[in-house]
Amino acid sequence: MNIKLLVADDHEVVREGLASLLKGSDIQIVDEATNGDEAVEMTFRHHPDVILMDIRMPKRDGLSALQKIHKRLPEIPVIILSTHHNPTYVARSVALGAVDFILKGSTRKELVDAVTRAAQGEDPSDSSVLRRVKRVMRRRHERGDDEIPLTNRELQVLRHVALGLSNREIG
Repeated sequence: MNIKLLVADDHEVVREGLASLLKGSDIQIVDEATNGDEAVEMTFRHHPDVILMDIRMPKRDGLSALQKIHKRLPEIPVIILSTHHNPTYVARSVALGAVDFILKGSTRKELVDAVTRAAQGEDPSDSSVLRRVKRVMRRRHERGDDEIPLTNRELQVLRHVALGLSNREIG
């Protein structure tokens, strides 16, 4: 199985490092974007199997690019790549439809596994940050209003506090 991957990161050293890590795997990088606008344009041109996108880039950040891509091509899985283990980024990634969230410090095995799972339409691994946050966010739908006498907004704020978000991030 040959997986066509679009890599979007504004740092050349990261793009080159990812290309080096993926050599010898079934993952082929079809193009590299240096900002969110390029990522959107290259996605529409190449229709990759998976997109690996940095969250913080110039012109258009990864979350904004994800949103634009998913409006037109929701079937293309996007994995968010970040240096920051920020619960706000993870929660926003989930809300916008990312299939996984991996850190730049991940191992080759974790990276290949995440891309392969995304290409095959599988859920992220059990150790995935995104999977844990999805579970927390899903809990509000599993409980009835009779169990907890809080509004949906109060439950949302409580969940964000439990995730470790600051007051400013919650606001």
